[in-house]
Amino acid sequence: MTKLTWLRKNLFSSWYNSLLTVVCLLVLFWMVWGLLNWAITQAQWTVIWVNLRLFLVGRFPQTLYWRVWIVVAIASTFSAITVSVFFGKQQLTKPLVVGYALISGFLLVILPWDLTSRLWLLLIAVLLLAGFWLGSRFDQIIAPWLSLAWLLSFPVILWLLGGGFGLQAVSTNLWNGLLLTLLMASVSIVLSFPIGVLLALGRTSYLPVVRWFCIFYIEIVRGLPLIGILFLAQVMLPLFLPTELRLDRLLRGVAGLVLFSAAYMAENLRGGLQAIPRGQVEAAKALGLNTPLVVILIILPQALRAVIPAIVGQFIGLFKDTSLLSLVGLVELTGISRSILAQPQFLGRYAEVYLFIGLIYWIFCYLMSLASRRLERQLNISQ
Repeated sequence: MTKLTWLRKNLFSSWYNSLLTVVCLLVLFWMVWGLLNWAITQAQWTVIWVNLRLFLVGRFPQTLYWRVWIVVAIASTFSAITVSVFFGKQQLTKPLVVGYALISGFLLVILPWDLTSRLWLLLIAVLLLAGFWLGSRFDQIIAPWLSLAWLLSFPVILWLLGGGFGLQAVSTNLWNGLLLTLLMASVSIVLSFPIGVLLALGRTSYLPVVRWFCIFYIEIVRGLPLIGILFLAQVMLPLFLPTELRLDRLLRGVAGLVLFSAAYMAENLRGGLQAIPRGQVEAAKALGLNTPLVVILIILPQALRAVIPAIVGQFIGLFKDTSLLSLVGLVELTGISRSILAQPQFLGRYAEVYLFIGLIYWIFCYLMSLASRRLERQLNISQ
């Protein structure tokens, strides 16, 4: 079917469909033209360029930016290797290499940064290319160790950001902006996933005590708003801990996000567990496998594959929910935006600031959605 035939069949099949198509095109043109006219002639994008560092790293000490650049280099390299290992066979590596090269060149030209920052950005672009090459060339060797490498990178990243053990300490109060958003989202996703798996398995357990405890926890948490849980974590969590143990405000924020997300994750996974035929479990036990091996080798792989869209949707929701942390004193991306809007020279620049942070949120959420679709396609092909 040619494009002209498709247009005639779907958009201009009758006089009222043709009229509706023309009206929709005119409305769309009017909206796009108004947005472009505002963005080019009226918007004051100076608020973004002047405060770009605040958006990205907040009040992190400028003399210690090299530590943030190393963290970005580590995360970017591992991300490139991961993408290349899992999706390189689907001809995904080459478009990503070209895309990253173009984006890096574009950022090197337009960003108002000094020479040191530009050199760091160039180094990260080189590391990305090297990561893609390593992942596609040695995927069979790297794949078994990739999860362990990511797991070991977290303590290194936290050490670089927080200091200690020979590095100057940096208070978590100075971890702001996009840096804090990505850190909180990553840690919360990593911690909430295994807890959600345990809760889902517990809710389907034959032990009444375990099953009713998991049901009670899941239903209570799902009946409370996230902002309420975050306030409870900030105010009440220290009351249940020994006096000498004082949790940092950032850790209390992570605890609130993890407790909230784990309950929804458990329900998503429970749907996958219920989709597994009972006969597979009975067949595995007939072969002599005990219950833990049946769960790990038979049930969980199929259940997780069945609910990949729901899991990624939960991850995307959790990433966006980090914006609520600004209400409990954590200055993440939304919180730092409110601070920037309080500057006298940028009063009233709400549209520019919120469009910019909205674009950042959309980019990361879309990347997670894209990875989810690619993973689903790969798993379907491998069946």
